[in-house]
Amino acid sequence: MELKEEIILLTPEGKRSDGRRWDELRPIRMRVGVLKRADGSALVEMGNTKVLAAVYGPRESHPRHLLPPDRAILRVAYRMATFSVEERKKPQPSRREIELSKVIKEALEPALYLEEFPRTAIDVYTLVLQADGGTRTASINAASLALADAGIPMKGLVTAVAVGRIGDQIIVDLNDLEDKYGDADMPIAMVPVTGEITLLQMDGTMPPDLFEEALKVAKRALEIIYNEQKKALRERYLRIKDEVLGEEK
Repeated sequence: MELKEEIILLTPEGKRSDGRRWDELRPIRMRVGVLKRADGSALVEMGNTKVLAAVYGPRESHPRHLLPPDRAILRVAYRMATFSVEERKKPQPSRREIELSKVIKEALEPALYLEEFPRTAIDVYTLVLQADGGTRTASINAASLALADAGIPMKGLVTAVAVGRIGDQIIVDLNDLEDKYGDADMPIAMVPVTGEITLLQMDGTMPPDLFEEALKVAKRALEIIYNEQKKALRERYLRIKDEVLGEEK
């Protein structure tokens, strides 16, 4: 009988399955304005997880009588590409994708001034191109950037990360193995400029003392990710500025 290879999430030296320390984020890459036909777009890579987000709107939607007279509605669609995981995913939306669409929508809404656009709809599409854990948090980071790129008024960017637990050790920015086999997975989203937490979920269990530590670890990680978001937006602004100046010459 063939024995399954033992999965080691944390070595005695404190190294994780991908070689990171407990408090170390995966490499982050963010680019804004990657789709010309969208009103706003962004590509976010957190380690091997890659997510593309596109925003369309505010725009009219039908039937109009179903739209709130005093605000816009936010519609979010989270999807995973069929090639995003090792075992090919079926093209139709799964129950998990429908659930995460709702989770991402609720994480983004508190940061938006939807009352500025009554009787309209803002559509956000996030497509996971490659999945290695943390797809919901990467999608929130990408969607937030795409909304800013589309010029949607916001209190501030929404920034997200997952923290977790392996035994008594808190870890940050979980990969797929840690998500599946760790003792806890806690995705968190926050508007850093206001300190408002817009998402807090948990799979598994977290003792009260470790929960408090996990929140502190998450806030430090969110600050790093938030700085990367701001950097990506600045780079987008400079590209637009160079294009405008180039046209004027």
